[in-house]
Amino acid sequence: MGSIYLIRHGQASFGADDYDVLSPIGVEQAQVLGRHLADLGIAFDRCIAGDLRRQQHTASATFDQYRALGLPVPALETDSAFNEFDGEAIIRGLLPDLLSSEPDAVHILRNGPQNRSEFQRIFALIIERWLAGTYDPPGLESWLGFVERVQGGLQRILEAANHTDKIAVFTSGGTITALLHLITRMPAAQAFEMNWQIVNTSLNQLKFRGREVALASFNSHAHLQLLKAPQLITFR
Repeated sequence: MGSIYLIRHGQASFGADDYDVLSPIGVEQAQVLGRHLADLGIAFDRCIAGDLRRQQHTASATFDQYRALGLPVPALETDSAFNEFDGEAIIRGLLPDLLSSEPDAVHILRNGPQNRSEFQRIFALIIERWLAGTYDPPGLESWLGFVERVQGGLQRILEAANHTDKIAVFTSGGTITALLHLITRMPAAQAFEMNWQIVNTSLNQLKFRGREVALASFNSHAHLQLLKAPQLITFR
């Protein structure tokens, strides 16, 4: 059987002017992951990432560790199917209908880094509405559209894969959640409950034979746990 390793990007810059940049911790997480994969002796046949900078940078920082050890590294391919959903667009599109029940939502979202638990609560409410599909304004990528996009990326991988290929896909939590939903047939709301637990640079392994795909492991982050450095276990 072949393997697809879905890898969530390293910690991004939550609360900064540009979220789509790895933080120093995010870079370190990717470096730790690269050393861990090299120690396991995993040789990848392909490496794919979405076109978001945090995804691309995680891939390069991970495989820089391979290069430092003189190990072969596949060329980095880009497929935007593995981009995260546009959280900012979803907030802009769905927030107005939430304000009648959550009048402080704008203030909470603007001050997310100072009140992460309240930010997460409001964001989860918005995502709940997005999943339901009853509030989608024109021009906003729907949950069903997002799932279809991600599924297309997976199908392209399977169509080109040899039966023993090991393929790294550097992506994001929402994309991993969509694949979890597709492969296990888990309801979307339940899949998103697991999404909130996905650790930065965690490994999520899929096994495939032809077009048949199964989930082999979820949210593995032993490479971080073994360091006994709690600051490296992050969720954004």
